[in-house]
Amino acid sequence: ALAACAESEAGMAEGGDAPIRDPCPWRILDDFGGAFAMGAIGGSVWHGVRGYRTSPRGQKFYGSLGAIKSRAPVLGGSFAVWGGLFSTFDCSLIAIRGKEDPWNSIFSGAITGGVLAARTGVKSSLQAAFFGGVVLALIEGMMIGINRWTADAQKPVMSQVPTDPFSEKGRSKAF
Repeated sequence: ALAACAESEAGMAEGGDAPIRDPCPWRILDDFGGAFAMGAIGGSVWHGVRGYRTSPRGQKFYGSLGAIKSRAPVLGGSFAVWGGLFSTFDCSLIAIRGKEDPWNSIFSGAITGGVLAARTGVKSSLQAAFFGGVVLALIEGMMIGINRWTADAQKPVMSQVPTDPFSEKGRSKAF
C-alpha cells in the first residue's frame, strides 16, 4: 500500500494541483515527529503555567519546571500517536482511492478518532469517529476557503494602457 501511495503522489505532484509532499513512508515519520514536537512545546507552555499557578510561594519556578518535565513529554506522545495514526490512515486511503483530496483527510480523522476510542466501547468509538470526521471536515473546509480567497488575490490584473495626451484622439478641440 505504501509503494502505491508513493507512486500515486508522484503523478499528482507533476500534473495535479496537490502540493508536493514527501512520499508516504517518510510522511508518516515526519508527521510523528512534528506532532510530538507540537505536543511537547504546547505541553511545556500549558503545564509550565499550570505548575507555576499551583505551586506555593518561593517554589513557583521549581513547580513549573517539575510540571513541564513530568507532563509535557506525555502530551507530546499523545499528539505523536494521533498524528502518526492520522498520517498512516491518510496514506492508506490515498493508495486505496488513487487520489489525494480533502475526503481522505476527513475519513482519516474519523478513523483515527474511532481507533483511539476503541477501548472505551463501540458507542464511544462511533462518537469519537463522528467527532474526528466533523473536526477534519471543518479544517478542510476552512483550508479550501482560504485557498480560494488567496487564489483570487494572486490573479494577475490586466493593466490599462494610458492614452497618449499628444495623439489626435486625446486632444481637445479647444486648442
